[in-house]
Amino acid sequence: MDFNGRSGEMAMFVTVAQEGSLSAAARALGLTPSAVSRVIARTEQRLGTRLLLRTTRAITFTAEGEAYLRGARRILADMAEVEETVADQGVPKGRLRVSAALGHGRQTIVPLVAAFSARYPNIVVDLTLGDEVVDILGGQADVAVRFGHLPDSPLTARKIGDTGQVVVASPEYLERHGTPQEPEDLLRHNCLRFNFRRAEPNWPFTRDGRAFSLKVSGNIECSSGEALAQLARVGAGIARIGDFTVSEDLQRGDLIPLLEEWNPGDREPIHAVFVGGSAMPARVRVFVDFLLEHHRM
Repeated sequence: MDFNGRSGEMAMFVTVAQEGSLSAAARALGLTPSAVSRVIARTEQRLGTRLLLRTTRAITFTAEGEAYLRGARRILADMAEVEETVADQGVPKGRLRVSAALGHGRQTIVPLVAAFSARYPNIVVDLTLGDEVVDILGGQADVAVRFGHLPDSPLTARKIGDTGQVVVASPEYLERHGTPQEPEDLLRHNCLRFNFRRAEPNWPFTRDGRAFSLKVSGNIECSSGEALAQLARVGAGIARIGDFTVSEDLQRGDLIPLLEEWNPGDREPIHAVFVGGSAMPARVRVFVDFLLEHHRM
């Protein structure tokens, strides 16, 4: 590879990050450590900032180096995708990294991934289920399926559906602690809540057409809707979670819906989030289009 151009500089910088040192990167690239050091120094001089902090034992990245590394990885991946697409006459292919919440992913995204893979056998779907928010710009995923209203960001978001909320508890919990007859009764109950920053701290209700909310409390908080549903099933308290998470529990009677007369009917949007633009890889485009076509909720 020619390391005199900007793409070559980016490729060398990514290799240094992957290998962990200039000498290891030099061995991987078949160059001398001094040659690698010169290219890195040239890049820093052109950008007018320090990207790496070098010691005799290791290297560390400056904040500017971390930003350059994220951008370099994304640009190199896009370049590879463009070349692959042209070479294969537009057939989408390559590795597609998808992140989805645990419960929604298991119930909805996994079946869609199976159908998507059957339609696009040349795309390798790398699916990660978890309730952590991944860094798409940092290269942790190509597409993330996220719930709730999204903060402003340079990412592109396409709404693929929405879901309602329901207040639930197990028959055992209600037998021990009583069934709430109106929303204010929740103030005397152990309410299981989400712990992530975007979670609404109060639970909304309506009475006589007017909206209001209650600041409930409890001794368990969790980042996972499935975990809150499981806690509710074993009688730990009352939860307010997406109805898709507990649809099977409600059908079996393992959980009981509560206070439906006061349910405000609020809907939480579900988005596919990704890096858009003209250089968006074909594998990302066809997957997002597939979600828009087939996602039902």
